[in-house]
Amino acid sequence: MKIAAAAYPIDWLESWAAYEDKITAWVAEAAGQGADLLVFPEYGAMELSSLAGAEAAGDLEASLHAVSDRMAEADALHARLAAAHGVHILGASAPVWEGTRPANRARLFAPGGGSEFQDKQIMTRFERETWDVVPGGPLKVFDTALGRIGVLICYDAEFPLLGRALADAGAEILLVPSCTDSLAGYWRVRVGAMARALENQCIVVHSPTVGEAGWSPAVDENCGAVAIYGPPDLGFPPTGVLAEGALNAPGWTYAQVSLDAVRTVRQQGQVLNFRHWDEQQSRLKTAKLCALD
Repeated sequence: MKIAAAAYPIDWLESWAAYEDKITAWVAEAAGQGADLLVFPEYGAMELSSLAGAEAAGDLEASLHAVSDRMAEADALHARLAAAHGVHILGASAPVWEGTRPANRARLFAPGGGSEFQDKQIMTRFERETWDVVPGGPLKVFDTALGRIGVLICYDAEFPLLGRALADAGAEILLVPSCTDSLAGYWRVRVGAMARALENQCIVVHSPTVGEAGWSPAVDENCGAVAIYGPPDLGFPPTGVLAEGALNAPGWTYAQVSLDAVRTVRQQGQVLNFRHWDEQQSRLKTAKLCALD
C-alpha cells in the first residue's frame, strides 16, 4: 500500500467553506498520488476554533468547546472524502466532549463508510495542567481492508507498553499523529515512534502539525517533520526511515509499504524483537543493586 503522512499547517479559516476546501484539496492531492492511507496530525482540527471568531479562538477553554462543536460536521466531511476517493483517512485529532471534560480523539474513516475513533491514553503536562483534557476510551486495533492499524496519539508513542499492546492485538501499522511546539518535543515523539517500529517490527507513521498560528493559545507554535518508519532490518532501509519530510515544511510525504515485509522480518529478521519481547519478564527478576567501592 501507499501511505501519505501530512505535515499540516494550522490556518485561520474565514468560513466553513474554507475548511472544506482545504481538507478536500489535501485529500485529493494525496489520493491523486495513489495513496491508500492518509494520516493527519494531532490537534490539527484546532483550526476550526477560528470559525467561532477571534475572541473564542483566542480563549483556550472557549476554543476547545468551539472545535468540539464542529466535529460532527468535520467527521461527515472526512467520511464523504474517504468514500469519494476510495481511501482510508485518519482525521486530525480534536478535543471532543462526552463527559465533564474533553478527550483528545482521532477518528479513522474507511472508504466503505465505516469509522471508529481512538482517544489519547496519557496526557502531557499541558493537557493535564492547563487544558484539563482527560484520557478517553481504551486502546483499539482497527481491522481494515489495508491491515490491522493502531493509533498512538503523540505522547502515547513514548510509552512502549501501549505500542506493544497494539502489536500483541495484531497491529502491523501504528499511526502517530503529533502536535509539538519545540524541536525537543518533536524529537521525543520521533524517538518514541522509531523505537516502537524497532521493538514491534512494524510500520510507524508520524504526522505532525507545523508552522505558527499566533491567534491560538492552544496551537500557536508547531514544530515537526513527517516521517514513515520501519524496523532497520531485512527488507527495510538500514536507518529504518522509509520516507521523511523536511523540518517544518508543510505537505504530504509518501512511502510504499508492504505488510508481507513486516511479517517476514518478524519471522526471519536479523533480530527478532517482536518474538523475544516476553523474554524481558524473566530477566527483570534478576535485576539487583550492586555497590562498587
